[in-house]
Amino acid sequence: MMTTVYGRICSSHFDPVEKKPLYHFHPGKEIYSIGSLGCNLRCKFCQNWEISQTGTEDHPYLHQYSPEQIVRNALSHNENIGIAYTYNEPAVWFEFMKDTAIRAKETGLLNAMVTNGFINPAPLLELVPFMDAFSVDLKGFTEAFYKSYTSSGLQPVLDTLLLLKKCNKHIEITNLVITNANDDPGDFRRMVDWIANHLGRDTVLHISRYFPMYEMTHEMTPVATLRDFYHIARQSLHYVYIGNVIEKEGQNTYCPGCRRIVISRVGYITEVTGLDSDGNCIYCDHNILDV
Repeated sequence: MMTTVYGRICSSHFDPVEKKPLYHFHPGKEIYSIGSLGCNLRCKFCQNWEISQTGTEDHPYLHQYSPEQIVRNALSHNENIGIAYTYNEPAVWFEFMKDTAIRAKETGLLNAMVTNGFINPAPLLELVPFMDAFSVDLKGFTEAFYKSYTSSGLQPVLDTLLLLKKCNKHIEITNLVITNANDDPGDFRRMVDWIANHLGRDTVLHISRYFPMYEMTHEMTPVATLRDFYHIARQSLHYVYIGNVIEKEGQNTYCPGCRRIVISRVGYITEVTGLDSDGNCIYCDHNILDV
C-alpha cells in the first residue's frame, strides 16, 4: 500500500483549542490545526464531506509540506501551544501525522488528535507517546447505527477509548446528535453510563447539534433535545457541554466540588476565572484540569 497524502495539506489555521472541541486542554489557548483528505468511515451525515469523502485526484492543488515546515509554522506564533491533527480523519495520513508529532515534541509543542477513533491498537500505540490529547467522536451507541450510517462498527471506537484511558491520555468525547438516527434517550443514557463507568465521571462530553449535510436530509437537531440530553448526561458526568448552537446552558465549566463557574465561555471567547496555576478550583481546591 502507498499513501497519496503524505504532506498534502488542504487546510491549516491557528484556531482556538476549544474549536476541536477541547475544553479542558489549555483553555483559551491557540493551536495550529492542519488537515488533509480522506476518511476511513463513510458517514452519511459527514459535516466535512468535501475533504473527507474525496481523494487527491479531485484536489490537484494541495499544498505540500514537510514535517519540519509544519513545526516551523506552529512555532511562528508565540501564543501557540502545539499542533492539532484535524479537519479530516488523521488516521488516513498516519505516517505524516506521526513524523510531524515526533518533531513537534522535540521542540516542546503539544500534539492533539481529532479522530473518529476507528483505528487498530498497534498504530494507536505508536502515536500515544507523542500525543497529549485526543478529541474522539463517539457517533452513537449501537452497532446498528454505526453499520447503517458510517459503514463501520462501534466496538473498535470503544476499544480505542479504553486504550487511551489505560495510557492516561487526555480524552474529550463528542457526540453529534442526529434527529431520528441516534437520538434515542435510552441509547444516549447507556452511552453516558458506559463513559462514566469505564472512563470516569470527569470525562468531558460534548453534545453537538447536527445540521443536514452530505447524504442526510433529517431535520436539524431540536435545541430541546440537546437540553434534555445535557441534563441526562449531567446525572453521571461532571463536565458536559452543548456545541454547534448558540445556547446559554452547557457552555461554562462548573466545579464539581462547590458548583461555582471556573471557566466561562461565550462562543470561542474563553475566560479562566476560577482556577489556579495547578488547575485547581480557587474556591474549594477541587482539581479541574491536569496541567
